[in-house]
Amino acid sequence: MGAMTTTALAMPMIERVCAAIAAEGLAIESGFLPPALVASLAAEARRRDAAGEFRAAGIGRGERRVERSDIRGDRILWLDEGTRVVAERAALDLFEKLRLALNRELFLGLFSFEGHYALYPLGARYQRHRDRFRDDDARVLSCALYLNTAWREADGGALRIHLPGGATRDVPPLGGTLVCFLADRYEHEVLPAMRERLALTGWFRRRA
Repeated sequence: MGAMTTTALAMPMIERVCAAIAAEGLAIESGFLPPALVASLAAEARRRDAAGEFRAAGIGRGERRVERSDIRGDRILWLDEGTRVVAERAALDLFEKLRLALNRELFLGLFSFEGHYALYPLGARYQRHRDRFRDDDARVLSCALYLNTAWREADGGALRIHLPGGATRDVPPLGGTLVCFLADRYEHEVLPAMRERLALTGWFRRRA
């Protein structure tokens, strides 16, 4: 499926994401990526992981960055904005279309998207947290795009979003599903998975 076709199919979903962010600061859109693109991205991520390109994720940043697998157990690989991998280029092009739409509809002042593959091995999790750093408000909107096939409820690994008033919402990491939410509003966590869990995650940022 060509990039133009993929973008055309995604435009109604992009419009729904914008509307949901405007209403609740949270959007969940299944089928944001077609299955063929999900499979291509997953294959590329696993190829690069097998080549040793992924690294253990950390918490904090700068001198305060530490690796704590009991808090965050995934391995990550940052995406290159200049990538020539067709599947990665298609995904980044969709995020760019979404950024432009969010700015046009909601005036969020989003300047760029930064993203990485996130691979959770069996049993790994990410404890409850908020994506925005205490001393840096550049991250405006958090995104997770899932790359798993034939995911079942018994496989676990849901994204648990903590809602106002103490309620929660669990989102299973079904392939092609996009989750977006305001980074300063929603605490969230990744529940332990019973099989390898793969996503493309990142943030829309404003200028620092």
